[in-house]
Amino acid sequence: MKVLRILLPLFILAISGGGAYWIYITKPEPRQRNFNPGATEVEVFTLSPSSYQVELETQGTVQARTTSTLIPEVRGRILEISPKFREGAFFEEGDMLLRIDPRDYQTELIVAEANLSQAELSLFEEQARADQAYQDWKRLNLEEEPGDLVLRTPQLKRAKANVASTAARLETAHRNIEKTEITAPYAGRVLSQIVDIGQYVSPGTQLARIYAVDFAEVRLPLTETQLTFLDLPETYRGEQPNFREGPTVTLSSTVAGKTHEWRGRIVRAEGSFDIRTRQLFVIAQVRNPYGRTADDRPPLKMGSFVKAKISGSTLDNVFVVPRRLLRENTFLLTVDDENLLRRKIVHIVWQNDNSIIVDEGLAIGDRICLTDVPFALEALPVSATELEKLPFEVEKVDVQEIVARRAAAPPSGGGPAGFLAQMMTAIPDDKPIPGELKTKLDAAIASGDRNQIRPLMQEVRDWAETQGIELPAGRGGPRG
Repeated sequence: MKVLRILLPLFILAISGGGAYWIYITKPEPRQRNFNPGATEVEVFTLSPSSYQVELETQGTVQARTTSTLIPEVRGRILEISPKFREGAFFEEGDMLLRIDPRDYQTELIVAEANLSQAELSLFEEQARADQAYQDWKRLNLEEEPGDLVLRTPQLKRAKANVASTAARLETAHRNIEKTEITAPYAGRVLSQIVDIGQYVSPGTQLARIYAVDFAEVRLPLTETQLTFLDLPETYRGEQPNFREGPTVTLSSTVAGKTHEWRGRIVRAEGSFDIRTRQLFVIAQVRNPYGRTADDRPPLKMGSFVKAKISGSTLDNVFVVPRRLLRENTFLLTVDDENLLRRKIVHIVWQNDNSIIVDEGLAIGDRICLTDVPFALEALPVSATELEKLPFEVEKVDVQEIVARRAAAPPSGGGPAGFLAQMMTAIPDDKPIPGELKTKLDAAIASGDRNQIRPLMQEVRDWAETQGIELPAGRGGPRG
């Protein structure tokens, strides 16, 4: 019995081990399958080089080119206030803004006139005495010449000086009366009114803050990188830079939920960099910011915040690529002739929110991969589908047309009249020239008179800039 207890477990283990071995040696062979993953399907677009005009984006606050503080040169009580002397009111050059009580100066004028009459009488009397002294000297038949005291020359000079002095006081009295009427030094608008009717003022009292409405200016900061793409003349000692054909600027602002645009030009640059931001400020100028336009665009008010786009340099033979295709900020995916995925490291010369501008790393005919391929390996086989156009928006600028239009010169032999006619053809039909200006243009072109044509060329440019119309550059260009 004891032996059976020992052998039975060993017998069971032997049977189990034999069964397991038999199952192992008689197992079926697994089916063999060749795994060949299919090629990744991608969309491609063939790139071609083009020209691209850089647009420098910045922003700033509108301010007046000319701002003044009105201060009286005389004293007195304010008797009259013009309706144009109110905050926000417009006025033209020479308009009366306020009038100070002139009665004190009218009294001074009467006194000055009386003093002048007295001084002139004294001069006549002294002249008569001098003439009488000379006659008496001649009757004495003396050989020597009479002296100055004999001829009363010092007394005569004193009388003439008194006349000149009283005449100057009279002129001052006249000017003081004129100064009691404060007139506008230029066409402008009242920024703040400080005094009102009945108030007593004296020389040095501030009456109001006013600003001119002929031009609006915007200080626009530019980084050193942006400045490399902007053609600005340098200013040296003893020289004045010429900004007559400065870079164009498009200002935009949202008013009452609508975005409006104004066109202007860069007219100058400040003389130093901002030490905190390392930026240089350039000044954009817009003509007639408060003039009414054909589309009833709101005026460009002082203090408005605007976004600006400055026309910079033109880059030739570059590739404009959607920014979304850039990988790791260094390379793009392309597909070669064997439908293999390739990484190309590119050099980005310019970029904005939508596009990157590549000048090195791509070649003509490269097929850019538009599909987002995860784990994009070098030489990965793909199935490429060629697209004729991009399936999403990308910034495109018809720079060739812009360059051609700007480079257009007046017809040879056409003179100012020919160039003026060329300017008129650039004006769109939906923004016709005002009737009065059109009449003068037709008459000037028909006459061919240069003295009439040249002022009209500038007048046309001034009107076109207020309407946002780009005219060809050349003679008669804007004077900034």
